[in-house]
Amino acid sequence: MSLHPSLRVDTAGAQQRTVLTRIERIKDLMKKGLWEDGRSVTGLPKTKIIKIKAQKKTKEEDEDTDAAAKEVKK
Repeated sequence: MSLHPSLRVDTAGAQQRTVLTRIERIKDLMKKGLWEDGRSVTGLPKTKIIKIKAQKKTKEEDEDTDAAAKEVKK
């Protein structure tokens, strides 16, 4: 039995989450050195989520990668 196309999960179209779970926020605070042992897990401070955008390639970079690919094929 196959899976109906409407039920498939498409990872290419997945959007970035804007909300972190409590554990993710605590780990982020630990990395920044702001977490103290024995602190209550409720009422955590807000943490900023960094959005990463893909940069477009310039023509020079495209030419460099094309040239490198041609050399590999030879």
